[in-house]
Amino acid sequence: MTVERLIRVFAGSFILLSLALGIEGSPIFVSKWWLAFTAFVGANLLQYGITNVCPLGWILKRAGVPESRPATS
Repeated sequence: MTVERLIRVFAGSFILLSLALGIEGSPIFVSKWWLAFTAFVGANLLQYGITNVCPLGWILKRAGVPESRPATS
């Protein structure tokens, strides 16, 4: 997997988890404050789309995740 793809996977997973923890009808509801985490992830995605700067991307690159797949012919 590439950095770009892992960012999408992490963001989607965090949004789904925080919604499950923050919506009262959910079987794993904890607190409505988890919805603030959903907003934080959304704001980070917006900022990443505008500036192309992502803290998770920096972490993944330092961990050795490739930025793109090698071209095949």
